[in-house]
Amino acid sequence: MTSGGSLYGPDHEAFRETVRTFLAKEVVPHHERWEKDGVVDREVWRSAGRQGLLGLAVDEEYGGGGTGDFRYSAVLIEEFARAGASGLALSLHNDIVGPYLTRLANDEQKRRWLPGFTSGDLITAIAMTEPGAGSDLQGIRATATDQGDHYVLNGTKTFISNGILADLVIVVARTTPEGGAHGLSLLVVERGMEGFERGRNLDKIGQKAQDTAELFFQDVRVPKENLLGEENGAFASLMGNLAQERLAIAVGALAAAEDLLDITTRYVKEREAFGGPLARLQHIRFEIAEMATENAVTRAFLDRCVAEHSAGELDAVRASMAKWWATELNKRVVDRCLQLHGGYGYMSEYRVARAFLDSRIQTIYGGTTEIMKEIIGRSFLR
Repeated sequence: MTSGGSLYGPDHEAFRETVRTFLAKEVVPHHERWEKDGVVDREVWRSAGRQGLLGLAVDEEYGGGGTGDFRYSAVLIEEFARAGASGLALSLHNDIVGPYLTRLANDEQKRRWLPGFTSGDLITAIAMTEPGAGSDLQGIRATATDQGDHYVLNGTKTFISNGILADLVIVVARTTPEGGAHGLSLLVVERGMEGFERGRNLDKIGQKAQDTAELFFQDVRVPKENLLGEENGAFASLMGNLAQERLAIAVGALAAAEDLLDITTRYVKEREAFGGPLARLQHIRFEIAEMATENAVTRAFLDRCVAEHSAGELDAVRASMAKWWATELNKRVVDRCLQLHGGYGYMSEYRVARAFLDSRIQTIYGGTTEIMKEIIGRSFLR
């Protein structure tokens, strides 16, 4: 189901067809194998680069799309969600890591990293979460000690998406001894730096094809040329980029909910029980009616948020509303759709069963539902 209204124009829909073709040829046929392997093939990243799916907001001189229109990212996120392609983390690369490179990198850093970023030769990750600090950035313990022309980085990060494949990892570390939000900096750690080690590819209950790892930094010498932005100035950048991250998660959550409702609607029309199709039962019709209405109402709000963000007008509060509402909606819809599939919904070969496991993380990463509500509540009760 394509988004209605006037949010997307002909160019966005043409891009949608490009994404669908890429998914059909390069992703869907391989996804089951990737889930068994726990990681996607590196070559699919290069294929994405050749199709113009990487670095949508990166300047054309570095091989990017040269557009700040978030609607193109939304199209890509929607189509990946509808294909159930959770393994290839293009949105993480484009929408979460990308803004740090495009907004904070100096000219020399852009020349060094962005061509590979857009071609798929350099896969990226961002390392914020630590074993003892999840949503609380103020609790980060990784340290980077100034040694003149370089920093010495020490610390441990966990739950890092793209952690196994990543060639560039933006690490959030403390560069002053003071606690709290101040004194955080962003350092780009590159594959092969001495003291940078990857732990195991974490065994998750869902999103099996998406590599998620522990990262260890022991006396890693990071040159000053790899500092992103200002020293001790990371907190403002981190907060500024969270709205887009949360909106991206919301877009994917709703698209997946819409797709699962379509799948389930077809299923109950075809599935015979009690002498006829399930769809003739009033309870089934009411379930479908409720989910369709909730999806439609959420679509109206989310499309407005995407339009606002494309115009540079989305604030942190509305992004938090979108994130918690859409992901919790997704959780409800997936659960109800699985129930309507009966025993078949519990079988892993059915899309709804895989979605049940893949989508559960969405109310946790990018800021938990509880954190989203705290942000919203504080804005009204200051």
